[in-house]
Amino acid sequence: MDRDSGRRTEPTRREYLKYGGAVVGGGLFAGCLGDDGADSTPTESNSPSTSTETETTDTETTTEDSSYSVTMEPVGEVPFDQVPEKWFSFTGDYADMGVALGQADGLQAVGIRQRFATWYYNELPGVSVDREGLTQLWQDGTDKELFYELDADVHIIDPNFMINRIQWTQEDIDEISENVGPFLGNTIFSGSYSWHDYTKYSMYEAFEKLAQVFQEEERYEALKEIHDRVVSDVTSRLPEERPEVAILYPRSSPPETFLPFVMDSGTSFKQWRELNVRDALAQSDVQNFHESRSEVDFETLLEVDPEVIAIRQHGELTEAEFESKFVQPMKDHDLGSELQAVQNDRVIYAGAPYQGPIVYLFQLEQAAQDLYPDVFTEDEFFDRQRVADIVTGEF
Repeated sequence: MDRDSGRRTEPTRREYLKYGGAVVGGGLFAGCLGDDGADSTPTESNSPSTSTETETTDTETTTEDSSYSVTMEPVGEVPFDQVPEKWFSFTGDYADMGVALGQADGLQAVGIRQRFATWYYNELPGVSVDREGLTQLWQDGTDKELFYELDADVHIIDPNFMINRIQWTQEDIDEISENVGPFLGNTIFSGSYSWHDYTKYSMYEAFEKLAQVFQEEERYEALKEIHDRVVSDVTSRLPEERPEVAILYPRSSPPETFLPFVMDSGTSFKQWRELNVRDALAQSDVQNFHESRSEVDFETLLEVDPEVIAIRQHGELTEAEFESKFVQPMKDHDLGSELQAVQNDRVIYAGAPYQGPIVYLFQLEQAAQDLYPDVFTEDEFFDRQRVADIVTGEF
């Protein structure tokens, strides 16, 4: 591809930064030194966030024109001369946020389509995303030529994620930022990466930043009201009992080994922290997959012997599929059948790791009902129509 064909004629991001006074450049990734580039929070209720203290600078807008800027670590201040129309993220958490803000039409791509949990939108009248129509960024690597071809107005991606997980270089980031569009994002799904030594945003802190990018603060506030009410209700009804849970990702079906996920401050564990569970893996010698890239077998799992096993999966699974692919094979396994979680029918679905505000509401509901069936019935935790109205702008 001729890169000149993908260049913009309007001022580049670097020119905006130079003349707009934004502080970005050589010191951008100071202290952030460099496996599965397609991989997989502080509690967010009405109580104050416990995440690392963040800048809460509001969007700055001039009175002379429609330009504004948004500040988010690690990039810093990013100026916009108008609201972005074309955009994409690498992980499904930010893709879900964009959909929640009514920006589905402008979404062009995701890292891996299967890992964007769009099936939850089926329960929201009038909300849908053609996932198969999105460009998949991960194709045995991620070529920056895709960024030229897509020509997005903004890339909702932590540049340090691209460097440390996708093996881009700082020069690649600079080139795309100057010739195509800026990066703005923060890796929020996991809090365990050693290179992430800057602000770790909670789900709703990151969501607020994206709302500023798309100038959709009203949608953000409406969804936050639902979130706060649901979380407050759920946490107020939790029993004293704190079940011990191990979050595992099977490497195959039927499972023989698992990727172990120790709960950290990442948003992929948000519902489990708010449901007040104990982390079985954190109390063992098992190392977190995000740090070690290791896996565990049934023999190791028996040493931990968690009360509850929560199985993560990418892609939609029916109850029957979950039972046939994972639960029944564990019951039939010589060692797996000895696990107390298997014997007590406490192998549950952990959902998809990448969750934004919509996916999270569904996954909190399912996790609460699976963990505490005597407390949380099959009743819906939130009004699907109300959420759909916010997404479609009818609120």
